[in-house]
Amino acid sequence: MKRDRSTGKFVICVSNEDYEASLQLLKIYERIPDARGERDGLVRVVDEDGEGYLYPAEWFITLDVPRSVEKALESVAELQSA
Repeated sequence: MKRDRSTGKFVICVSNEDYEASLQLLKIYERIPDARGERDGLVRVVDEDGEGYLYPAEWFITLDVPRSVEKALESVAELQSA
């Protein structure tokens, strides 16, 4: 049986200090790769404004889910951005 691998494309918000309008606690967000931001301890996510912004990485936990679940989350993200 083929193993379904995670890409770490989604994170869950565990802190939103001073950004309550932009980030919802315990909500799943799409992570956008940003090498420079990651080197600086930041993570880029598509927030409530529908744009990709940098936030402290410690505010998020990367979700380790099967690729099939990530595909479902991608579909939802596409519907929400439409």
